[in-house]
Amino acid sequence: QAELGKPQRNCYTLPGFDFSYGLYMHRTDGGVPEAIGHWNTVKPRTALVQKMPRDFITMNRGALKAGYTTAHEFNLYYKAKDIRCKDDEYSHFKRRPPKVPADLTYGITARPCTPFFDLLQHKYKELWMEQQRALTAAQRVEKKKKDKVCETRTTLLRKHPLPAKKESFWHLPHLEKVGPHLSTFPDRDASKKAFSA
Repeated sequence: QAELGKPQRNCYTLPGFDFSYGLYMHRTDGGVPEAIGHWNTVKPRTALVQKMPRDFITMNRGALKAGYTTAHEFNLYYKAKDIRCKDDEYSHFKRRPPKVPADLTYGITARPCTPFFDLLQHKYKELWMEQQRALTAAQRVEKKKKDKVCETRTTLLRKHPLPAKKESFWHLPHLEKVGPHLSTFPDRDASKKAFSA
């Protein structure tokens, strides 16, 4: 039964002070005297020999030289002469090591520091304004090229007008070649003088 006025205990009782947790190892748990007096070295592990895949190219060549042609004969030859790939030949890294330049630096390059002097001088604004001016000028030149109209007779006459015709009065055609019937001047010199005036 639970104790009156106390919470129920759901934990286990701990062992005494002389109890040691974990596994006890006779060789390594001897303390300082054991560490000083003995040379406990770790034995090197033997590397696991990887079974290389079969070298079918060499085996097929040998079977053809021996005169075998059918699949059954080839299988018998494979069982009789089990040739495996060599370690150096099978390793792709050993055959073709990666070509890395001598001055290659791995990782991401550091970001350049912020040029505060350029920020204070509004240099970026000036560069942007120059780019906008150049862009506007280029657009204007392109627009002029597009707006160029072919020359017509009207535009040519506006640029180079024809010489003005001398004004001539209109006369009746049957009176054009009729000479004067009367001459009231005393002589020809007087008539020429009168007409010249």
